[in-house]
Amino acid sequence: MKVSVKVPATSANIGPGFDCLGLALPIYNTITIEETVLPGTGIEINMISEDAADEMIFDDIPKDENNIVYKAVEMLYNSIGQEPSELKINIQSQIPITRGLGSSAAVIVGGLIAANKLLGSPADETALLSIATEVEGHPDNVAPAILGGFVLSSQEDDGSITYRKLNWPEEWDITVCIPDFELSTNIARSVLPEAVPMQDAVYNAKHLAMLIEAVNTKDEKLMKTALHDKLHQPYREKLVPGMKEIMEAFKHEDGVLGCVLSGAGPTLLIISHKYDLDKIKSTVREIWEPQSVKVDIRTLKVEPEGAQVLE
Repeated sequence: MKVSVKVPATSANIGPGFDCLGLALPIYNTITIEETVLPGTGIEINMISEDAADEMIFDDIPKDENNIVYKAVEMLYNSIGQEPSELKINIQSQIPITRGLGSSAAVIVGGLIAANKLLGSPADETALLSIATEVEGHPDNVAPAILGGFVLSSQEDDGSITYRKLNWPEEWDITVCIPDFELSTNIARSVLPEAVPMQDAVYNAKHLAMLIEAVNTKDEKLMKTALHDKLHQPYREKLVPGMKEIMEAFKHEDGVLGCVLSGAGPTLLIISHKYDLDKIKSTVREIWEPQSVKVDIRTLKVEPEGAQVLE
């Protein structure tokens, strides 16, 4: 028996929502898990990408028990008192790797849901989210990967996950600007300070509250103010050439609600409503091209559905 699961890309933080906000986007990874019938075949992990650059990254990804997909699957099996059987895991990747679009969250979630289906679905949504968070480290990407849409999530002190799916305004476009260079989450985390000034923490708390209200009420004026951040973007700015210039270019444009770093970066999201999308693309390219940065630009809607088992 084998099960395939399609999982959307995700973008975390959305400005001030550091480690607690994320949304799903219609770019997908498909993870297939098959229980092999021949004993002693062990674990087989295959990865295929539409991006030739990702194929090179795949060379450095473990293909054994240290692979994050297998680790997640093993944790699920262990949670019900079982050991994984001989497994064949195929990962078909459309989500660019190390670009801040939740590629690791997608494969973790896909592997968990596929394995759960193979086992007869012993784990509910909350249990799957808990295991995925333990493997990923935080729930901001895995929550929208499972649920779809725009999700607020928090890992509490006791390890439990509190989460709510919110309604993202359908009329708000998201232009995803994916540059051709990589930025690992570890490097992006390393530039963050261990402590931040109290005024910066208060600033983000206020702006996160504004963001939730702006989304709930479709208040574009409030959203334009709400998307500002002082906890992570100012520190990561130096890792993303052109980021400051792109943000500045859209700061005072009517119809552009804001520009934010997608997760740890380097992808940027530009949120807009009734704005010239071709102008967004041309402006971004004009800033990045002199720096020899090629960019894949896609205008997308938030993906309302999370991971789906393919029949």
